[in-house]
Amino acid sequence: MGYLKYTPYLYLVFAAVFVYDAFVKWEMADATPKLSLLIAGLAVFMFFFRMKFAKRIEERNKKQ
Repeated sequence: MGYLKYTPYLYLVFAAVFVYDAFVKWEMADATPKLSLLIAGLAVFMFFFRMKFAKRIEERNKKQ
């Protein structure tokens, strides 16, 4: 179960990929980068949410 400690960082990787995708689409005339930026923002939010949730669970396990 040690791998669950590192999985939130995958959200940062996904965010970086979608930000790159948004910058590539920004140069195209017919493409819209808004969806890529939205997904990147959601991935960053999920990273911070998972980290906060993991800390809460860790503190709960220390008390028991």
